[in-house]
Amino acid sequence: MAKKILSIVLALTMLVAIALVGTSCGEKKTVDKSTLKVGLITLHDDTSTYDKNFIDSMYRALENLGLSKDQLVLYTGVDESSDCYDKAKACVNQGCQVVFADSFGHEDFLVQAAQEFPSVRFCHATGTKAHTLGLDNFSNAFAAIYEGRYLAGIAAGMKLNEMISAGKITAEEAVMGYVGAFTYAEVMSGYTSFYLGAKSVCPSVTMKVKFTGSWYDTDKEYTAAKSLINDGCVLISQHADSYGAPNACEEAGVPNVSYNGSTEAQGPNTYIVASKIDWTPFYEYMINCVLEDKNIDKDWTGTIATGSVKLEALSKVAAEGTQAKLDEALAAFKAGTLHVFDTSKDNFITVNGEKLTSYKADVDYDDAFTKDTEVVSGGYFHESEYRSAPYFDVEIDGITLLDRNYG
Repeated sequence: MAKKILSIVLALTMLVAIALVGTSCGEKKTVDKSTLKVGLITLHDDTSTYDKNFIDSMYRALENLGLSKDQLVLYTGVDESSDCYDKAKACVNQGCQVVFADSFGHEDFLVQAAQEFPSVRFCHATGTKAHTLGLDNFSNAFAAIYEGRYLAGIAAGMKLNEMISAGKITAEEAVMGYVGAFTYAEVMSGYTSFYLGAKSVCPSVTMKVKFTGSWYDTDKEYTAAKSLINDGCVLISQHADSYGAPNACEEAGVPNVSYNGSTEAQGPNTYIVASKIDWTPFYEYMINCVLEDKNIDKDWTGTIATGSVKLEALSKVAAEGTQAKLDEALAAFKAGTLHVFDTSKDNFITVNGEKLTSYKADVDYDDAFTKDTEVVSGGYFHESEYRSAPYFDVEIDGITLLDRNYG
């Protein structure tokens, strides 16, 4: 009898052990929607076009997933300093299961938090380290915004053609200006793709770039735009986050192509269009991964196909025929027949008069910023394919950098 009881106990023990193994290794532990909390850390507040885009996208994602606004812990105006770590820790202490930060300089401080709180997921926009860092709970995300910039450039080029046809400028006077924040690859990839989009429809276009040394400085961005206009630029775009450049364009009556969202309210007579990353698809993906206890991709890249790369509606300022040209390019992107950084075309991308046939990019992070990966093949530069954050930093012919000393 004792042996029989012992056998029953052993059998029950085995069943319990098998059940526990199945729970820990095979099945995923889901999270109740009602208990979910999401942290969002932004560099500025919604007066910045950049940060407003992140904040608005988060609220859309929450609504789409049937979550309430009070399930978001939002910190705005967080510097690229240990303040980011402090706010990430505050998010954890308030029960957040996932925390997202939106600025390049936030990355190291978010990594610090991820190392300290391994049970919480941390995600970061524009960063470079997740795919080589090896932390299970830290991820980078970005989108192929260079395709959106190229489309916006087409709208700019069509406007230049209209101005040439109307006799307002000559073909040689088709000079665009661009206000950039820093000489980072993200900015360089953006202004180059914008220029190439314009060049695809207006071959005589050239461009001048001024840098401000800040992601958000209304006065510097305004002054840079005014300086470019005074230097003969007849259309302005920007990769900086205030309304400074659009305001300068509206005052001067110079067409403007914006970024991160429409600035038509600031420039009703000059605004043409804006490209932007819509972060809603990534946020939904990120939150669903937490709810379903799935791994978040280490290096997620959104595309036109995922709804992550978008153009705002064209304004009344846009040239006739622009939408048809945009639709044509959009269809080619979706079909995979159009590449922004096409190195196969004659006189499209050249460096010192020579075609770009090979380029080593800094893809895998190290302290020396080593250029480690060949990224030109098949007739084009493969941007954001080996890492989500941009790494195109080639200075090509047709673009003049006026000021590397940041205003």
